[in-house]
Amino acid sequence: MAEKTEKKKEKTPRMPMPEQEPQIRARNFDEVPTGYTMEMAQAEASRCLQCRKPGCVEGCPVSVDIPGFIRLITEGDITGAIRNLWGKNALPAVCGRVCPQEIQCEGKCIVGKKGEPVAIGNLERFVADWERANGTGELPPTAPPTGKRVAVVGSGPSGLTVAGDLIAKGHDVTILEAFHKPGGVLVYGIPEFRLPKAIVAQEVNFLERLGVTVECNQVVGRTVSLDELFEDGFDAVYIGVGAGLPRFMNLPGENLVGILSANEYLTRANLMKAYKFPEVDTPIPLGKNVVVLGAGNVAMDSARTAMRLGAEKVRIVYRRSREEMPARNAEIHHAEEEGIELFLLSNPTKYLGNEKGRLTGMECIKMELGEPDDSGRRRPVPMEGSEFELECDLCIVAVGSGANPLLTSETPDMALNQWGYIIADESVGKTTKRGVWAGGDIVTGAATVILAMGAGRKAADSMHDYLTLGW
Repeated sequence: MAEKTEKKKEKTPRMPMPEQEPQIRARNFDEVPTGYTMEMAQAEASRCLQCRKPGCVEGCPVSVDIPGFIRLITEGDITGAIRNLWGKNALPAVCGRVCPQEIQCEGKCIVGKKGEPVAIGNLERFVADWERANGTGELPPTAPPTGKRVAVVGSGPSGLTVAGDLIAKGHDVTILEAFHKPGGVLVYGIPEFRLPKAIVAQEVNFLERLGVTVECNQVVGRTVSLDELFEDGFDAVYIGVGAGLPRFMNLPGENLVGILSANEYLTRANLMKAYKFPEVDTPIPLGKNVVVLGAGNVAMDSARTAMRLGAEKVRIVYRRSREEMPARNAEIHHAEEEGIELFLLSNPTKYLGNEKGRLTGMECIKMELGEPDDSGRRRPVPMEGSEFELECDLCIVAVGSGANPLLTSETPDMALNQWGYIIADESVGKTTKRGVWAGGDIVTGAATVILAMGAGRKAADSMHDYLTLGW
């Protein structure tokens, strides 16, 4: 009987996510996927085989009980499902939208061996959205107060995870955020059409309701040092400041007007709401003919933002082939649907400008792939004599980012590696400075939201042991 049931579920097609039509969404900032209905969610949840040894859980960096919350959806107990999720993940509405499920939980799904995997991310999003719209607001239980105080520096995904875990364990938690709104990369880096900022605010509010204190405009390393935090009575500190230092390519002509980093471009558009002009008066460069350098999720976000801000043509220039593009497949697919062109196996060599110092184009050279490099991807090699020019009046550079030295340069007793990232024990997040943990992009370099959350989870467990048992 079980075998027949398994075969039946394998044949049930994956429930597609409803989306805005490409020609409509390419000119607005509304969220692209519109979400499952209850009927759609239960139909998709019914595809789960409820494996005894679920590979999906092994693939999740925060070990969400995936079969458990999916089973509760099939039973119609959405309140139970959200409480199940909260047990491991304080940000389910975020993770359901931006996690690379295809290479994590869904990548390990048994159903996906013979067909399409269960849409775990879509179901996680559904549960979180249902709770926001229909929930009672009842909070999960927290442990009795321990009397210990923790400072969390940075309110991105790793910092929010640490705050959620430690407040649940009974510690007093204060988040110190440099920007004027909490959320870190979730608010300055990811566009509204992928992750509405109201959802991030709701997730932060959930932590505040649990008792977390959030203080914005606090640039730790400038307004206060780590040592001063300990002097102020904090017993432990977690550093989750991300890796938001812009990186450029040092090409001739890089100082022309019309060239800017993806960090600045997306921060203006997202956190500072430049896309709402004139309702919000944050300035942002507007280009008719836009080129984005790079092919990660940040590049896709930049290109799709430029299209929504009125560009007539948007092109992504990338030195490798499509197979090596680091962006999620879904993001590449959405970008192409919206009319964004991919210039693959191409690399810029210099920028071109006019007598007024404004960008008018760039010279590129065609590439071919050679042997694999340290990243495991085939190394791009220039093809001699293959130079060509691209016209553009705006170039957004999205070729990675580095560690911002604002905090680390003021903390000489905390060890850094050669690239300026904090050295921390990979298994628990301990740094070389007593009482200080770190995790996320400031340790690993730019990675994903869920990996940062996984680092936060490990650090929170270690910090709890320290606060209750000692170093």
